[in-house]
Amino acid sequence: MRRLQVSAEITLQAVSKVFPGGNAAVREVSLQIEAGEVFVVMGLSGSGKSTLLRMINGLIRPSSGAVVVREQPLDQLSSRNLQKLRRSAMAMVFQSFALFPNRNVLDNAAFGLEVAGVPRQERQAKAKQALERVGLGDQHERWPQQLSGGMQQRVGLARALALDPPILLMDEAFSALDPLIRRDMQTLLLALQSEQQRTIVFISHDLDEAIRIGDRIALMKDGQLLQCGTAQDLLQQPANPQVRHFFQDVDAASVLPVELIVDPTPPTLALPEGASRPDVQAIPKLSYVVDGQRRFHGVIAAEGGWIPASQAVHLLEGTLIREAMDQVAQTPYPTPVLDRDQRLLGVITPRRLLQALQQGCPC
Repeated sequence: MRRLQVSAEITLQAVSKVFPGGNAAVREVSLQIEAGEVFVVMGLSGSGKSTLLRMINGLIRPSSGAVVVREQPLDQLSSRNLQKLRRSAMAMVFQSFALFPNRNVLDNAAFGLEVAGVPRQERQAKAKQALERVGLGDQHERWPQQLSGGMQQRVGLARALALDPPILLMDEAFSALDPLIRRDMQTLLLALQSEQQRTIVFISHDLDEAIRIGDRIALMKDGQLLQCGTAQDLLQQPANPQVRHFFQDVDAASVLPVELIVDPTPPTLALPEGASRPDVQAIPKLSYVVDGQRRFHGVIAAEGGWIPASQAVHLLEGTLIREAMDQVAQTPYPTPVLDRDQRLLGVITPRRLLQALQQGCPC
């Protein structure tokens, strides 16, 4: 799991939006979105998620409550300063590709920079760089109608990236794509995020998508926030029956980490102080060797062989149970699970893994 910065980038304070006729699209929603996280707002059609996104970038003014972006309350900004904030800090990717049919790929990718008044040579250089990042470096001269849906959406993403925004707002950006291309775009987004962290607010109605890309998920229904947390939080500790129902068909092994199913008490051997390895001959049985801080140093296999930590198969905390299955099945000893400081948390056997899958994991 990615480690996040802790400064709030976007804050929603009891935000509501009531449209003419009394239709309340959003009702008293409070959220803090941290810098550098992929924050997914999800719910079915009519849940208020897209209205919420448009309040974040100031396209829609809330009826009550406050939206604060990068410590700037949007309701206190003049139209000019709000526009300046949008151009300097935010970019948006829509479900519809919104490409101009009379502009080639390069000019489409450069359009936001053109609106911002960036000189032609500079904006084309930045657009070319953005197109390279989304895998379209050789498509500059093609026209939108010559591209597949997935390629068109890559151009839309490149147009946003060319602005180099610290905040990226994505409104159902991949929902118009077929499943395989959609997954490719999710993979691309995660790869771009690993290269350069941005604050991404991603609107989706697809639970699998939310779980795959989101550091945290805000689940909405009828304009209200049902719960906000990691996928693990929502699966293991649903705030109400509605959240539980939403997650009832989720593959828990694709959400929950391996540390939840470890045996925390494997046979261990304390490494003598100052020693680089144990006396293997004196320990004929399987043992996991740790130091005084429980840092993992290796395994003494059942037949008496010594496997140092650098060669021992292991899993890190945060690895999803589903991702660990092949490794656990193929390792000739119970697979050790380590924390980020290389301390031994416990081990997983194939039998324990199978029990967890049969029981639906420890939810």
